[in-house]
Amino acid sequence: MEIRSTVKVADRQALERVLRATGFFNDEELSVALELVSERLAEGEGSHYRFLVAEEGGRVVGYACWGPILGTLASVDLYWIAVDPAEQGKGVGKALLEAAEAQIAGEGRSRVYIETSSRAQYVPTRAFYLRCGYTIVAELEDFYAPGDGKVMFLKVLHPTAQA
Repeated sequence: MEIRSTVKVADRQALERVLRATGFFNDEELSVALELVSERLAEGEGSHYRFLVAEEGGRVVGYACWGPILGTLASVDLYWIAVDPAEQGKGVGKALLEAAEAQIAGEGRSRVYIETSSRAQYVPTRAFYLRCGYTIVAELEDFYAPGDGKVMFLKVLHPTAQA
């Protein structure tokens, strides 16, 4: 598997395929995720959003997207991490998360926040973040919809550079 930090035009369609294949994201969420890809393609390094794309044999199998939280010195939001269901359980998600954390720490940032749903469908997602060293710092009932709360995770990193 190869992980790259560049986003190619062809990635937009490939990432849409991955996101749809997971079965986790509704049309509005898909639209937002693809909007971030489009912004990165349009603005390049000037974009607020950072990406990592995982490929296996030249085929996109997953990605991560994050960005600094404006108005903070050390915090970032991990907005998206998705892995093709055919590749889940093979370490792709963990490799993407660890690579993102290394880049975040390399930028001098130390606090990674992740938000996800409290729905039962997301039990494996929440367990993944806990296994990767994240802790739950807040839970907001009925945030997304009745019965669908927000669970917020945090991991504190050790920066390797000054911002």
